[in-house]
Amino acid sequence: MARIAGRSRAPSAPESTGRRPQDRRERPEPERRHGRHGQPRPKRRPWSSLGTRSVAGQVFVLQVVIVLLLVLAVGVETVLQARHDTATEARNRSLAVAETYANSPGIVAALRSPDPTAILQPSAEAARMKAGVDFIVVLDTNSIRYTHPMPDRIGKKFVGTTAPALAGQSITEEVDGTIGHLVQAVVPVTDRDGTVVGMVSAGIRTSRVADTAQRQLPVLLGSAAAALVLATGGAALVSRRLRRQTRGLGPTAMTRMYEHHDAVLHSVREGVLIMDGDGRLLLANDEAGRLLGLPADAEGRHIGELGLDRRVVELLSSGRPVTDELLASGDLLLAVNTRPTDAHGGPPGLVATLRDSTELQALSGKADLARRRLKLLYDAGMAIGTTLDVVRTAQELAEAAVPGFADYVTVDLAEPVLRGEEPGHAAAKLRRAGLSGIHTSQPFYPVGSDVPMIPGTPRARSMERGLPVAESDLTEALSAWMDHDADRVGQVRGQGVHASLAVPLRARGVVLGVATFWRSERPAPFDEDDVWLGEELVARAAVCIDNARRFTREHAMAVTLQHSLLPGGLPEQDAIDVAHRYLPAQAGVGGDWFDVIPLPGARVALVVGDVVGHGVHAAATMGRLRTAVHNFSSLDLPPDELLGLMDDLVNRIDQEQASGGEAPITGATCLYAIYDPVSLRCTVARAGHLLPAVVRPDGTVYFPEVPAGPPLGLVGLPFETAELDLAEGSKLVLYTDGLVEDRDRDIDVGLELLRDALAGTDRTPEQTCADVLATLLPEHPTDDIALLVARTHALPAGRVAEWEVPADPAAVREIRAGVTRRLDEWGLEELSFTTELILSELITNAIRYGVTPIRVRLIHDRTLICEVSDGSSTSPHLKYAASTDEGGRGLFLVAQFAERWGTRYTAEGKVIWAEQHLP
Repeated sequence: MARIAGRSRAPSAPESTGRRPQDRRERPEPERRHGRHGQPRPKRRPWSSLGTRSVAGQVFVLQVVIVLLLVLAVGVETVLQARHDTATEARNRSLAVAETYANSPGIVAALRSPDPTAILQPSAEAARMKAGVDFIVVLDTNSIRYTHPMPDRIGKKFVGTTAPALAGQSITEEVDGTIGHLVQAVVPVTDRDGTVVGMVSAGIRTSRVADTAQRQLPVLLGSAAAALVLATGGAALVSRRLRRQTRGLGPTAMTRMYEHHDAVLHSVREGVLIMDGDGRLLLANDEAGRLLGLPADAEGRHIGELGLDRRVVELLSSGRPVTDELLASGDLLLAVNTRPTDAHGGPPGLVATLRDSTELQALSGKADLARRRLKLLYDAGMAIGTTLDVVRTAQELAEAAVPGFADYVTVDLAEPVLRGEEPGHAAAKLRRAGLSGIHTSQPFYPVGSDVPMIPGTPRARSMERGLPVAESDLTEALSAWMDHDADRVGQVRGQGVHASLAVPLRARGVVLGVATFWRSERPAPFDEDDVWLGEELVARAAVCIDNARRFTREHAMAVTLQHSLLPGGLPEQDAIDVAHRYLPAQAGVGGDWFDVIPLPGARVALVVGDVVGHGVHAAATMGRLRTAVHNFSSLDLPPDELLGLMDDLVNRIDQEQASGGEAPITGATCLYAIYDPVSLRCTVARAGHLLPAVVRPDGTVYFPEVPAGPPLGLVGLPFETAELDLAEGSKLVLYTDGLVEDRDRDIDVGLELLRDALAGTDRTPEQTCADVLATLLPEHPTDDIALLVARTHALPAGRVAEWEVPADPAAVREIRAGVTRRLDEWGLEELSFTTELILSELITNAIRYGVTPIRVRLIHDRTLICEVSDGSSTSPHLKYAASTDEGGRGLFLVAQFAERWGTRYTAEGKVIWAEQHLP
């Protein structure tokens, strides 16, 4: 381009007149192919085109010189390398031969023999010939030769360095001997204990090794010559091809090329400017004149004198290179590229190209807007619906649209939706569920407040029609709102809110509420594209809110069911002080439960269980199992037998559900413990449940060894019991795995934390529960947590009376008398008659039908408990005696006078008991 500009300004050139090539009438003649008299020009010989005056000839000569230099460099390097390799090969071969022969079998024995030469000379010569070396010489420690290729030199002193070999080291050296320049190695011969007993020297002439490299030299030189010939021929072909492609580059061809370039320059749809180093315009094509509005005499004038836009002049005068920098010129938006002309040794100056990007910028702006809206939808889809909480989902919708779409967003939901119910038909009371804005101070009703539905406002119209309503002027809407809350309207106006878009929250054909988008700092109102975007945002959020509403409803139903199945309050009893906690998981209610069940004999049963899973199914299964435990505990069974019945029940439930196509119980665990305040003994059995914890009165904690039974439902595997002796004031702690196990914490770590939290004295069960939860409760519980802390009491010895009963009916009178005296001491004289009657019947039955030993125990607790035990396992049954029967009315009388009665079996037999309320 610089040569073109210079040619256009040359005074002697016809192009300097400023006329365009298409206006010129004189055209240069094309290059002729014939001579002056019309005779054909003689053909040039092939090598005549490679003269050094042409570029092609110079390229040819340069390539030949480079190839020659490379061949010479390779030859020199080869010779030097051959010399180095010769010396190295000689050293390696001589050393290897010497070491091999020095370590050969029998050489040490030969050196110590009376005539070493006779033994070693033949083998040394044979080894020399096979190894291809000039000599192998065996020496003694005085450097005297035992062997040599020339026998006359045997017995003479060796010429060379032997001191390192005598020191146990090998040495290689170059020497000039009688046979020429050679390399010899001296290696020690050592005995088993490392003593040097001799030496071996092997040598080879360097000329023998060099012969191999010299034999390769003709091949190398021939290859170099062939490469030189090929390179020369290739250079000749390339040079001829270059001359054919340039077609000689004569003056006529150059003129024609210039005309073509000039025509292209003024016909392209991109402006081109060329300036010199002083900022004067050398060339401007037609497109540049149109884009910048250049005058007709612009060429030759300074760029600052052409009336261009200031930013364009500053950019062109700065001389700095730029790429696609956008500048405004009038109503056009130009993309400018500039490059200096002296970057590669050319004349100083600047080349600039201009491209009209007005329409492209408009299209790019629309594409960028569409991209930002799609990104907003994508980000909103990722941010909305992260939880199944209705209010949180509404707040996520509000936050997702600020500030990318609106300056303020309010989300109002019908009150039934917040409770998980259907919203109904009415435009009933709405409550603010989401609010977000660009400023901290919000001019709208806060979250949680009731929002009035004012007729005629965009929000009301949107709720009535079920369609979005965009309002570019809020004057009328704010006036209607003014009558209800003038202060709030003043705050909205103070924030500059001028436009709104109300979109109903519709899901499955039901309107759940309305989302309103407000603009204050953005001057543009909501257009049709904004309405579409608002509908997409709200439609996605409405589905998430409806899902959260349904979950809220199901969760409320499950919580209600679970609360109805869990114990509403613990029964009154004097055996233990109890505190409990139950915390459902965040994912929903589960199947954990606990219970405290009073048993006959002032005893109490403690139960903790866990049904795997969450939801209504787990809660319902928990209720069935808890009811079953209550029913089985009324039989007053030992813990292992009760768990055996529970195991069979769970198996039958699974079979029923499998036959009905329902999912079986995936897993259920239970721990059942019975504490007796009279004996201070606790009997425990567990079915796949975690070990209980015991806190001694001194504050130390341990986990008793209770045999681990299988989870409920496996059937056939027995359960075992463990008996714990608990001192008065001990705490028995039962819990489920949700307390000690978490996805971020191993169960062993949880058990150690539980031990630390339970350790200590002088804490009530309530305080113990609080401390345990404060230590172990996860931030986001993924499983239910049930915790039961029971502090044991001992029934005073003065409230328990026992008698041994002989197997004699006459002994009943003495027992009745003793019971009467004890009731008088307890202040229970009113119960003497009924107690005597009950004991008389029970003792008489035991004497008549039972097996010794027979015992009577009277317990004064919240009730008066009479117990008669014997060694038989037969159980009496209540029946109605006929009028003619002489007996059979004893248990009937007991049932009439006692509040309740029953039988429990022990390892020694059975116990028949009866309870009476205290007066």
